Amino acid sequence: MIEDSNQKTYTATSIVRHYAQLQRLQPAEQTLFEELRSRLPSMNMLDIGVGGGRTTQHFASRVKSYVGIDYSAAMIAACKHRFAATAHQISFEWGDARDLSQFANDSFDLILFSFNGIDYVSHCDRLKILQEVYRVGRPGGCLIFSSHNLQSLEHQFDLAKQFSWNPITTYTNLVMLGLLRWFNRAIDLKNLNQSVYEIVRDESHNFRLRTYYIRPSAQIQQLAPFFQDIKIFSWRSGLELTSLEINTHLDPWLYYQCTIQ
Repeated sequence: MIEDSNQKTYTATSIVRHYAQLQRLQPAEQTLFEELRSRLPSMNMLDIGVGGGRTTQHFASRVKSYVGIDYSAAMIAACKHRFAATAHQISFEWGDARDLSQFANDSFDLILFSFNGIDYVSHCDRLKILQEVYRVGRPGGCLIFSSHNLQSLEHQFDLAKQFSWNPITTYTNLVMLGLLRWFNRAIDLKNLNQSVYEIVRDESHNFRLRTYYIRPSAQIQQLAPFFQDIKIFSWRSGLELTSLEINTHLDPWLYYQCTIQ
């Protein structure tokens, strides 16, 4: 199963070590952090897929309460070790975003699911996650998450778009295209053009993960039953995308911010 193989990858010692040394917020996260800064002291926060605690060091000391969860027990152990000496009230728990039954309804004002964590489960489980986040989130609260962009994958699968004036760039692009096709032999550009989402083996951790890619327009539709005021941000620039940019933007992943209904 998708989730079983992905979860196993996130327990590997080398992978845990990699995430435990990360520190910086990504550009879109920095934008959203600054936007929320004045509200953080009044917010109870749930940090899903906390990994090695990259986002903990930025948010935990500024929110009213902080809980970080991950479905990798090894990641939780790394977080507890990393923040053992902190003076802030921080809680780390093993937890699976598909079943947040350890938390009551309306528990959190801010829910963060960074580093595309929602992309490493099946389609049905992805919808379960959104339902669970809606349940444990307080009405009027904020959900922030990132997800891989199918439009970017289409671009990578299009041979004609891999050529550049720079021969090194062209070579790199063609090698990546070859690897993508090798690891995803049932998928071609025509499939992608006709899909609203696709699950593929991409370069993440040397093609060890099966990753969910979705069109921004389809992601908005998934969110609509539970969330409102949906905004989309470029991962690279941190800028909010306009309605005209949403269907053409090629960042490999995008950040979504929305309000819990």
